[in-house]
Amino acid sequence: MKRGEREAAVRAAMERAVAPVPPELYADAVLRGDRLLRRRRLARRALWLLACAAVLAFTVWAAHARP
Repeated sequence: MKRGEREAAVRAAMERAVAPVPPELYADAVLRGDRLLRRRRLARRALWLLACAAVLAFTVWAAHARP
């Protein structure tokens, strides 16, 4: 099979109608995506809180070590 024939075969396969996604699969994907976004948001907030606590601890230590 030549390159042009292969490309045509691939294009034809990609253009064929695909079965629609089942509704329950779509709902599960949406729920999982929401869960992942909430976890990322929580992790980001926890890291910011940790960073602020570290800055505060360093500031307090620096103030007491070299007044």
